[in-house]
Amino acid sequence: MAVRIAPAEAPIVEDDAAIAAALERASIPTLLVSLVHVTGDASLLRGDVRPQRAIPGEVQGFLPPAQRAAVRALALEALRDYRDRGGTLPPPPGPELVREMMGFLVGEPVPDEYVPMMLEELNLGGEDARAFRWTREPPPEARERFHVLVIGAGMSGVLAAIRLREAGIPYTVVEKNDAVGGTWWENRYPGCRVDIANHFYCYSFEPNPDWSEHFAQRRELQAYFERCAEKHGVRTRVRFGTEVDAAHWDEARARWVATLRARDGTRETLEAHAIVSAVGQLNRPRIPDLPGLARFRGVAFHSAAWEAGFDPAGRRVAVIGTGASALQLVPELAKAAARLTVFQRSPCWMIPNPGYHAKVADGKKWLLRHVPSYARWYRFLLFWPGSDGLLPSLRVDPAWPHPERSVNALNEAQRVMFTDYLKAQVGDDPALLARVVPRYPPFGKRMLQDDGSWLAALRREHVELVTDGIRELVDDGIVDATGRRHPLDAIVFATGFHANRFLWPMEVRGVGGVSLREVWGDDPRAYLGITVPGFPNLFCLYGPGTNLAHAGSIVFHSECQVRYTMGCLRALIEQGRAAMECRRDVADAYAERFDREHAGLVWSHPGMTSWYKNAAGRVTTTSPWRLVDYWRWTREPDLADYVVR
Repeated sequence: MAVRIAPAEAPIVEDDAAIAAALERASIPTLLVSLVHVTGDASLLRGDVRPQRAIPGEVQGFLPPAQRAAVRALALEALRDYRDRGGTLPPPPGPELVREMMGFLVGEPVPDEYVPMMLEELNLGGEDARAFRWTREPPPEARERFHVLVIGAGMSGVLAAIRLREAGIPYTVVEKNDAVGGTWWENRYPGCRVDIANHFYCYSFEPNPDWSEHFAQRRELQAYFERCAEKHGVRTRVRFGTEVDAAHWDEARARWVATLRARDGTRETLEAHAIVSAVGQLNRPRIPDLPGLARFRGVAFHSAAWEAGFDPAGRRVAVIGTGASALQLVPELAKAAARLTVFQRSPCWMIPNPGYHAKVADGKKWLLRHVPSYARWYRFLLFWPGSDGLLPSLRVDPAWPHPERSVNALNEAQRVMFTDYLKAQVGDDPALLARVVPRYPPFGKRMLQDDGSWLAALRREHVELVTDGIRELVDDGIVDATGRRHPLDAIVFATGFHANRFLWPMEVRGVGGVSLREVWGDDPRAYLGITVPGFPNLFCLYGPGTNLAHAGSIVFHSECQVRYTMGCLRALIEQGRAAMECRRDVADAYAERFDREHAGLVWSHPGMTSWYKNAAGRVTTTSPWRLVDYWRWTREPDLADYVVR
């Protein structure tokens, strides 16, 4: 059964003036390809208006103002006619024309190998191309006796639940928090927001034309996932305030036996034929073991565990760390704190993004909701330049003469561009500039977004950036490595997470009682980031080696992983099998390819530490793969990779 994508375009009832006003907010390349749907006229793509090659964050194709105005005038006429004829459309464009439209929109031909993935992402037919479908419908009893435990109700867990419900497979979701949303429920620090454009950072089958900001804040994101859970009827299957303490594989009965713990401490046992782990990578806060930590008498907490009611107004506040959370948090704290001291271990590279805090104009929302296929093509325009085009600039050139600062000529050009941005912000302060320009290559650590807020905050008179390191905490503050004392009332640790502790603190035991924690240690590995030898019917979402640092959206990756997982469950149920376990030789070969690929990429650069790496310097969290390859590998499981019984 086809699953329709919602919402469909609303009918146009506005007058010409209202349409013209909305068109002032249009992405002109997106508008032109949408007009092909409205008019059926492919010649619109073959005139003088030719968008240049798309880059992240630029949605106008570098078209000059006169051409933009001409397209808006053309669009007003076409949309007026579309309205007046009752919203009827000509026949949809065929495959060859759609491919031409793709290339036109992004200013370059879309290679053959990418076309199927992008057609699926576009979903121009209005059907959810990634919805679950049975190969052959099993008897109802075959489905009903197969129960799945989903751990976590964040973005991936809700997605898994939606697909399980589509399939009619019984499931239970266990969530430690009081609501869905995962990281967007937990992180409540001021300024918390997404750093992927919202119209792409959402489920492909649940577009949202009403985002209030281009990069939404956590409250709006959590509400989006809440709505999705409600709409698809999965929220009632979530057991909130409950954690999985342990799970062990009962080999004789081919099922998992999980121990659940409620917030009041009561425990119970739940059995499932399969477990889907959707616990994420960045949800267990890490506070460094600094000398004197217990001595500090003021307020101290991690940014991901923001203390309710904390008011920085009039206080002397320290932020330890200058990663993603700090970049969002510090500008907000600087508005209220009497004094703000930021302790930095190493600076971060930033991508200039003038629209990072920008509101979505009402006219743009109108276009996304009313113009046929505009929202789908706009999503494609956001996706394409942020897909695999960046990866060549991250590959190590062994002959490159400056390996300490960049990995190849393209990466050096990025370094120059990002450094110029920093100079434009603080170039008149050489001392500050020297402290905010990283020494390591761009993209070696997580790249951050900035619209000038971070550097403007550091320049304020009551804000200080300390780069000397921390010697110890004392009862009333911090002593830095030079012996200087910084009196404080509050400390916020923006020091990241235990990213390598997958499924922690659960005790998961597989075949023969083997502990997953002991198997992985500080070096987690999984086939495709999803399955692990010795742990049948255990499927990880956002597992080892699946974080994205070069492309795409983690939502896209999760949709790939959930489809693969559902393909495994479909095979078990349709074939009447009890268990499937990844072959060790297959997993080992994948791990070898994974490491070999990473050895030639920037994230393995020896000149920096990051949460991408374990203590030995091996990259464990982040994917080295092109999106198109991972999409292809996860479309359907190859049962030859598994022992199925």
